[in-house]
Amino acid sequence: MRITVAHSPDSDDAFMFYGLASGAVPTGDLEVDQVLADIETLNRAAFEGKYEVTAVSFHAYAQLAGRYALLPHGASMGDGYGPVVVVRHDGPSSLEGVTVAIPGTLTSAWLALQMYRPGVASSVMPFDRILEAVRDGEVEAGLIIHEGQLTYADEGLRLLVDLGVWWGERTGGLPLPLGGNVIRRDLGPEMMSRVSRLLHASIKHALDHRDDAVRYAEQFGRGLDRARTDRFVGMYVNQLTLDYGDRGREAVRRFLGEAWDRRLIPAPVDVEFVR
Repeated sequence: MRITVAHSPDSDDAFMFYGLASGAVPTGDLEVDQVLADIETLNRAAFEGKYEVTAVSFHAYAQLAGRYALLPHGASMGDGYGPVVVVRHDGPSSLEGVTVAIPGTLTSAWLALQMYRPGVASSVMPFDRILEAVRDGEVEAGLIIHEGQLTYADEGLRLLVDLGVWWGERTGGLPLPLGGNVIRRDLGPEMMSRVSRLLHASIKHALDHRDDAVRYAEQFGRGLDRARTDRFVGMYVNQLTLDYGDRGREAVRRFLGEAWDRRLIPAPVDVEFVR
């Protein structure tokens, strides 16, 4: 059988899948293909059930739970840090009356920003264009995900808010859920569990062989050097990635529960993980 695993072309996701990409994790008679696309593209593809396994935003998962189940590993969470809103040094000091460039309407960063600032105005832009758009004065503010969280100061920009810090302060220290790996329910419980074990093994292999995995991930870092690649990977691939644990699961339930309370998602979500 052949399955496709889709994830974003970022150093942290590449690190997670190093075990599979390198062949270090044997898959037996199961052929595993990898597809790389930005997270908003993956979110949209999941609505069509295009891939058996895919990374998605938790924001998108709120509308995908009927078709996909959450794997118990593979999460990207901001534990005291997260997506940031940045402006030029001569830019606004608050989001009052400001339009923010965002990387997609299904991203968890956008959901968190709406919780932080209800009614904030936005315009959608490819995530890798936002920093330069803010720098060049094309937009007043930008919501930054991925490596830009470490490099925005290099563009002469300043921080307006770190949404991971804000979320941690309001929840008593819970991490901010951003993305997770999901698997299509029509594969059936046995195959879902088998694939889950393979992905867990891939993440564990990367964590156990960190230097080699970071070297592999560096090619996906979009300008990050080895040290910054290692730092970024450490932010989003860690023990919460290997297993949500009680704290990670509570964070997901709290995030989606608050989103429903504010009617920022269309329905409440029963957060269920593959066994």
